[in-house]
Amino acid sequence: MTQFQDLARRAQTAMRDVFDATPLQRNAHLSLRYGAEIYLKREDLTPVRSYKLRGAFNAMRKVMAKDPSRDLFVCASAGNHAQGVAYMCKHFGVKGVIFMPVTTPQQKIFKTKVFGGDAIEIRLIGDYFDDTLAASQAYCAEAGAVFLSPFDDEDVIEGQASVAAEIERQLGRVPDQVILPVGGGGLAAGVRSYFGQRTKLTLVEPLGGASLKAALQAGAPTRLDTLDGFVDGAAVARIGEKTFARLADINIADVLAAPEDRICTTILEMLNVEGIVLEPAGALAVDALEDVADQIKGKTVVCVTSGGNFDFERLPEVKERAQRYSGIKKYFILRLPQRPGALKEFLGILGPDDDIARFEYLKKSARNFGSVLIGIETKSPQNFETLFARLEAAGMTYTDITNDEALAQFLI
Repeated sequence: MTQFQDLARRAQTAMRDVFDATPLQRNAHLSLRYGAEIYLKREDLTPVRSYKLRGAFNAMRKVMAKDPSRDLFVCASAGNHAQGVAYMCKHFGVKGVIFMPVTTPQQKIFKTKVFGGDAIEIRLIGDYFDDTLAASQAYCAEAGAVFLSPFDDEDVIEGQASVAAEIERQLGRVPDQVILPVGGGGLAAGVRSYFGQRTKLTLVEPLGGASLKAALQAGAPTRLDTLDGFVDGAAVARIGEKTFARLADINIADVLAAPEDRICTTILEMLNVEGIVLEPAGALAVDALEDVADQIKGKTVVCVTSGGNFDFERLPEVKERAQRYSGIKKYFILRLPQRPGALKEFLGILGPDDDIARFEYLKKSARNFGSVLIGIETKSPQNFETLFARLEAAGMTYTDITNDEALAQFLI
C-alpha cells in the first residue's frame, strides 16, 4: 500500500463520524444497454448531494489537528464547494465566511445557509467569479483565516480520494474501469493517485470547458479563451496546478469531452428511467458511456455520479437542448406567401406526429411574403426529412436555424 492510499483510507474512516459511505449500486438499465457490469458511485447522495464535502472535511480536520486555535475558514464558490464548506463549519463548530458572486441563484444561497446555519456568513461580491475569488483571498489574508480551495490543495485531493477507497472496499476489488468527471481536477487527481495503474481511468470534461485537455496539449495548466458555464460543477477555465501535477502523464485519449446538449439527454434519461436526479456535472460519467461502449463490453465499470444539485427551474432548458440534440425538435424560418390559404396549406403539410411548439411572424409588414419563426417537435428525426421534402415540393422556402448559435440566441 502506498502512503497516499493509506492517507485516503484514513480520511475515509474519519468521515464515518460525519456521514455514511455513499452507495455503490449496480445499474441494470445501463448494464443491459452496454453489455457490461455498470455500477454507479452515488456521490449525489451525500448530505450535501455532492462529493465536495469530502475534501472540505479532510482539509479542515488536518488544519485543526496541527493548530486547534484555527477557527476561521474562507472559501469562494457559487455551488457545491460552498455547501460542503458550510456543512463542515457547522460540524466542526468553527466560523466560515463564504464569498459568492452577486449573480448566484437564491436557491444556492439558501441551501448554503441551511447547511451552515449560524456557523457561516455569506458575502455576495462581484459579478464574475474571478472578482469573488480575489475578494475572498484579500479578506482571508487580512483576517488571518484559512483559505479552503475547491480543488487545488493536497489535503482536498486526499479527501476526494476517499471515493476511490470506498469503491474498492464496496466492490471487494478494483474495477476494470472507472469513469469520472473532471473540472478543477480534485476528484480526478485523488482517484488517479489512489488507483494508480490498477484500473483504467476515463476522465470526462464538458466540451465547453475542456481545461485538462488544453493543459495536456500545452504541457501545463492554461486558461481557456472561452468557457461554456452550462455544466457549472465542472466548467473550469484553468485546471489546478497541484491537480494537474497528478494528471500530467495521463493518456490524452482517455480524456473525453461531452457535448453539453448530449449531457441534457442523459440528465433526462436518468430522471425519467431511473428516478435519479443529477446535475450536469453529475451526469458526465454516465453520458460518456456512449463514447467507450466498444471498450467496456464484459467489464466491470464504475461511473461516479458526482452531484445531484439540480435546479428544476433549469428543466425546460435541459429538455429543449436534449430534444434539439436528439433531432426531434427543430427551428426554422419559413417564407410564407401573404395570401389567403397559405397558412392552411402549410398546416396541411405537417405530418401526424409533427407538433407546432413555436409560431411567430417576424415581419408583419411584408407585402408579398412574411418570415415566420417556427418550432416543430416530432417523434422521430426522420419525420423532418419528410416535412422538408413536402415544403420543397410545395415551393416553400425555409432556413433551418436549429444549430445556428447566433440566430438561436436572439430568436429562440
